[in-house]
Amino acid sequence: MATSKTAKKATAKKTAASGGKPVEGKSRQQLARQAGQVAQQQREVQDAIDAKPEKKAKKAPAKTGTRKQPRNPMPAQHLDKPGNEHELELAPRYMAPDYRGSGKLEGMAAIVTGADSGIGRSVAVLFAREGCDVAVLHLDEDEDAEATRQAVEAEGARCLVMAGDVGDTKFCEKAVRQTLKAFGRLDVLVNNAAFQQHAQSIGDITDKQFDQTLRTNLGGYFRMARAAVPHMGEGASIINTGSEVALFGSAQLLDYSITKGGIHAFTKSLASQLLGKGIRVNCVAPGPIWTPLNPADRPADKIPDFGKDSDMGRPGQPEEMSPAYVFLASPVCSSYVNGAILPAMGGPTG
Repeated sequence: MATSKTAKKATAKKTAASGGKPVEGKSRQQLARQAGQVAQQQREVQDAIDAKPEKKAKKAPAKTGTRKQPRNPMPAQHLDKPGNEHELELAPRYMAPDYRGSGKLEGMAAIVTGADSGIGRSVAVLFAREGCDVAVLHLDEDEDAEATRQAVEAEGARCLVMAGDVGDTKFCEKAVRQTLKAFGRLDVLVNNAAFQQHAQSIGDITDKQFDQTLRTNLGGYFRMARAAVPHMGEGASIINTGSEVALFGSAQLLDYSITKGGIHAFTKSLASQLLGKGIRVNCVAPGPIWTPLNPADRPADKIPDFGKDSDMGRPGQPEEMSPAYVFLASPVCSSYVNGAILPAMGGPTG
């Protein structure tokens, strides 16, 4: 067997005999010339781009839906918590007038928490448009909840309104019992109620704020699901409202981000646990959406630019979110979708 040195000498002899060119392939000189030509081509491409004047990209909100949505500046306004939609100077759009129902949820019944306003209200309305009876859960926004009830019933569905704290186990259990009594079944649970408060630093977040955020956003989702699951059968579903901050974080929403990240993990975990029962669990992760949540969270001077830095260049409207919930709730549309986090952020980076 030839040694390594012997093999190298044999190769060198063959190369010399062929005039500096290997028996197979190109010589080093040819490869070097080819590489130089490619490098020159790259410089030519670079020079052609460099010669063009730089154009600043305009970030004007694009019309991506059936109608033009409100743009910044949003009204400079501050609301007292928990935030009443009827007090907003610019009413959030929740009716989705171009959305046509087709019986995707016909004969079903749902509970939607935080359904007095914002995304929850729009979800309740579109569920009703698809033939679903809706239990509207809220904290103490009685006037807003009544407006939701009227909108749901105008779609031809039955509506049950209940006020209470989803962080309380007894209320969650009562809400499920009352829904079963009113509608005779429970097919969809939408966990949507939330508490949010900006804070400049971790030192500004008190135990009271931290506990309230976790009680509502994580505790409420867990307790509602625990109360509902024993009464849900095959084809039922749970839909949680997550957030873009669960994916990207937020320097001024530490506690809120913790809970939203937990909701995403809770969604995936519960999806695995309940699949054997035929119950799907999914999540919608919205970007900045125009609801009472943010004007009740930040000073008025911070609100005009709300959502301006999103990929879409504007905040979204509740009616742009609610069709995603219909999709995830309907066995006709999403029977093979389970444990999904559906980003609805106006773009890949929110």
